[in-house]
Amino acid sequence: MPGRTKTGYALAVLFAINAVNFFDRQIVAALGEPIRREWGLSDAKLGALATAFTLLYAFAGVPLGRLADRTSRTRILSAGVFVWSLLTGLSGLARSFWQLFALRLGVGLGEASCAPAATSLLGDLFPVERRARALSVFMMGLPVGLAASYGVSSAVAQSWGWRSAFYLAALPGLLCAAAVLLVAEPRRLSPLASDAPSVRDDARSPYGAVLSIPTMRWLILSGAIHNFNLYAISSFLSPFLMRYHGTTLRQAGLVSMVVYGAGGGLGLVLGGMAADAAIRRRADGRLLVAAGGILGSVPLLFLALSRGRGDTLGFAVLAGLSIVLMYVYYPAVYAAIQDVVGPRLRGTAMAVYFMAMYVLGASLGPVVTGLLSDRLTERAARGAGVGAMTPQALEPFRAAGLQSAMAVLPLLGILLTVVLAAAARTAAAEKRP
Repeated sequence: MPGRTKTGYALAVLFAINAVNFFDRQIVAALGEPIRREWGLSDAKLGALATAFTLLYAFAGVPLGRLADRTSRTRILSAGVFVWSLLTGLSGLARSFWQLFALRLGVGLGEASCAPAATSLLGDLFPVERRARALSVFMMGLPVGLAASYGVSSAVAQSWGWRSAFYLAALPGLLCAAAVLLVAEPRRLSPLASDAPSVRDDARSPYGAVLSIPTMRWLILSGAIHNFNLYAISSFLSPFLMRYHGTTLRQAGLVSMVVYGAGGGLGLVLGGMAADAAIRRRADGRLLVAAGGILGSVPLLFLALSRGRGDTLGFAVLAGLSIVLMYVYYPAVYAAIQDVVGPRLRGTAMAVYFMAMYVLGASLGPVVTGLLSDRLTERAARGAGVGAMTPQALEPFRAAGLQSAMAVLPLLGILLTVVLAAAARTAAAEKRP
């Protein structure tokens, strides 16, 4: 029982850290419209605020992943949470786009500590048959954090201004930075003796060892595509609701909170249960579950984006169901990575995976979608006979431009399904204890 109590406390703290992680990560998207209007930003610049965060997050994650394989993971997490929480609070003091951009770079640096260290801890705290469920609880911080960010930040911003939302966001992270220091660092599991000579566990070439695993190469590509889509959706969900469906900032926050909170949370729970059940039946089961979830999300997302203006309920139901299926990806794929990579390289494997996922996916999704939205907005304005492309002249066409830009995302879901199916083909021969 004491062992179970310790792992339960550790999992609760790691969940809380991950929730704060995504709360602070999403706050700019939740407050995107008031920030854009105050500084007269284009959608491309609005998307660039997300790119600022993700680029530094991705590059810093690789050395922090190696550090997680060599030193105390709880201390890495504590320092990282403190740094990103402090800089989130300071973001409320920004007086220009570039000041906020620089502060978001710092938030990305701090948050880069979270995933490699936390997932490596979970890999040693839980046996293989319980790993996906533990990871699904940890990843529950994703929809909870996103939902809370949308709901709380929009309500605070509508009542006291968007800067106050940043000040409030800093407080929970400072508490988490202290709480994680009470988590006992678990013993790192050793690979089986028969695995000892394998290049995959060779500490002299950790990155090459990870990339030598065929399944990891497919999963890295899958992460890039998946995060492109999800970060594009999360960055522009609230602006889309306000522009296209005519909601207020608070209403947009509440709808987004339900879509991501209920949809994402249910997807993680179902995904973790389905992935653990599937791995008991076949070695590629986890990845088949992920592929099936993504394929099912494609038509639902297309139908959600096709709803008529003002049909907020129809959009929320269809988008929420799509998010349920998209979030099945996380516990299934994260557990699959733990399955095919040896214990002493799991922090490095997650860091490499996250670097590609954020550099090639999350950093591009918002800014590419924003650029496409700006281009399609200008096309719609020209089609209506507008001459000078001033911000004021373009404003009535931004809803149609953003809707058309987001309609590209379901097509990438089809490509992602194919990539996950390819990963499933190689996973059976590479499963680790």
